[in-house]
Amino acid sequence: MKKILPSLMIATMATTGANAVENKDFNFHVDRFADIEVLRYEVPEYSRLSLDQKKMLYYLSQAAQMGRDIIWDQNGRYNLQIRQLLEKIYTKYDGDRNSKDFKAFEKYLKQVWFGNGIHHHYSTDKFQPEFSQAFFEEQVGKLGNCCLPLQPGQTREQMMSVLVPVIFDPSVMAKRVNQDGTQDVIATSANNLYGDGVTQAEVEAYYNSIKKADDPTPISYGLNSRVVKENGKIKEQHYSLNGVYGPAISQIIYWLDMAKNVAENDAQKAYITKLIDYYITGDLRLFDEYSILWAEDTKSDIDFVNGFIESYGDPLGMTGAWESYVNFRNGKSSARTETISSNAQWFEDNSPVDKRFKKDKVKGVSAKVITAAMLAGDAFPATAIGINLPNSNWIRAQHGSKSVTLENITEAYEMASHGNGFNEEFVIDAPTRKIMEDYLYITDMLHTDLHECLGHASGQLLPGVDPDALKEHGSTLEEARADLFALYYLADPKLLELGILDNPEAYKAEYYKYLLNGLMTQLNRIEPGKDVEEAHMRNRQLIARWILENGRKKGKGGKDVVELTKKGGKTFVKVNDYPRMRELIGTLLAEVQRIKSEGDYKGGNELVQKYAVKVDPKLHKEVLSRYSKLDIPPYRGFINPVYTPVVNKSGEITDIEISYPENYVEQMLRLSREYSPLTGKCGNTAKVCSAK
Repeated sequence: MKKILPSLMIATMATTGANAVENKDFNFHVDRFADIEVLRYEVPEYSRLSLDQKKMLYYLSQAAQMGRDIIWDQNGRYNLQIRQLLEKIYTKYDGDRNSKDFKAFEKYLKQVWFGNGIHHHYSTDKFQPEFSQAFFEEQVGKLGNCCLPLQPGQTREQMMSVLVPVIFDPSVMAKRVNQDGTQDVIATSANNLYGDGVTQAEVEAYYNSIKKADDPTPISYGLNSRVVKENGKIKEQHYSLNGVYGPAISQIIYWLDMAKNVAENDAQKAYITKLIDYYITGDLRLFDEYSILWAEDTKSDIDFVNGFIESYGDPLGMTGAWESYVNFRNGKSSARTETISSNAQWFEDNSPVDKRFKKDKVKGVSAKVITAAMLAGDAFPATAIGINLPNSNWIRAQHGSKSVTLENITEAYEMASHGNGFNEEFVIDAPTRKIMEDYLYITDMLHTDLHECLGHASGQLLPGVDPDALKEHGSTLEEARADLFALYYLADPKLLELGILDNPEAYKAEYYKYLLNGLMTQLNRIEPGKDVEEAHMRNRQLIARWILENGRKKGKGGKDVVELTKKGGKTFVKVNDYPRMRELIGTLLAEVQRIKSEGDYKGGNELVQKYAVKVDPKLHKEVLSRYSKLDIPPYRGFINPVYTPVVNKSGEITDIEISYPENYVEQMLRLSREYSPLTGKCGNTAKVCSAK
């Protein structure tokens, strides 16, 4: 629940961050298809790292990529089999690669790669092939049995009887994550986090029966398990070395062990060792011990996330999707976040929320700006731009948390968006565009810093409140809480006092962008007739529409604080009273914190359903039309750099070279060849890899 995703692609024309790009001729653009653009990111200052640091990045990157199959399988039970079959057709195809059917097939394969399965990474709707079923069946028919990804004992005909409707029938496994609280969200979600026939009521009853209401240090129930029904009884199958995903976890452990041997210090070595112990056993108490050690290590330059972390993909917000980030500290830019984190107590004390919900003493909040070096699992190809972990409420309260801002990723988005025409089409006037050009880059980065570093780390649950009490709305409301905290303090004079901003009007750039995105431009990511589904999008619309409604006639001179106005036949967002808007943000922050702290599902449900879900079809149609003329992709993601060990005659590593040689197709096919432990393919990069 603690990550911030990129919103819209505004071209700010502002100066980029302290990292800056090292190579002015670096090509950020890689591929474009459907509603997606694939970029590459640069890794500035990689050359300054020591040999041991480069080795550690390399070993951690290997561990990261070895988990790729896990997220594919979590996203859908047929995803790995479908991926293998599609890739085999693609590589073996000997017909006209410019034909309509093949071009449509290639587009579908690229979408499936990007979504880590057959569902869209953001909307979670199933992709609909634009090639014919007859074309697909013909291509499968050309493959010999040795080329088919048959399950044990499965025939070609049996495989096709299963996969054809899964791929082509819109009604089969239609949505990976269903958050509609009026339905059984487990039975109607197509992910593979729960077994056949398991219902939402059964899962909730199971966990309620094993949770200890008076436990001050509860484990993150369900984080690393698949709930199934055997002989009519509900049980958990844990993700561990000798459990579910064992072959992949064995490879992750191997590379983590290699990284441990070149750890920068004893603290880092200790938490890597604890992570390995957790992977071996699946014991969530060990995961908590690892999380504490990880959060308390603020000295190491090299850092990483590796595990079952975020629960957005679970409609109940419990099971963690497997993900990994590998990174190193950006020292210059980290001065900004360190200033913010060192004043965490002041921000908590001056928050507009009820005193009962504030922390008396904020502990261990650390923040830094990082350079991403490898993205994997649920963080690849689409990735967050900021992260705050651990997610456990009691660990955050007692031991603190660690926040990071991925500046080179943000810069890649920025560089790839220059001159896209967005501001001219959607920003209401020249003065507003000017303040955005001057200050949006820094205020957008600050919003991420405040969201991750302080927003998620702020507040507390009342004693006895279940962390999962908000159910399917938990992620939406947690992201809203962190966003509101960040927005509220962006306009605070404290940021000028700390020397982080130099203009008291700078916050207006982010305020306008946020309202524009929440009220209008993020609608470009939604198909006509659909509701808002993704948690971050719901969060942004909730905030924007609540301010729009609750600011009626409450601005200066009796004007609306914010309004949607017409200009030249087009709809624009107009902010009439920025100071009053900040007051409204504070009011909503107080209410969302109350809902979170009290575990008020009813209040949270009412807020989400009223403001976050439904779409104005007329405005939606207009936004889609205006966007189509700009040809800006709604979604972006990345391919990774390639790290290659250089060895001497004795076989010792003398360097790890970084390069950016691949296009999107080349990288995806290589990953499937070299990092597929659940299908029995690991290349020659690690120990013997077992089949699933």
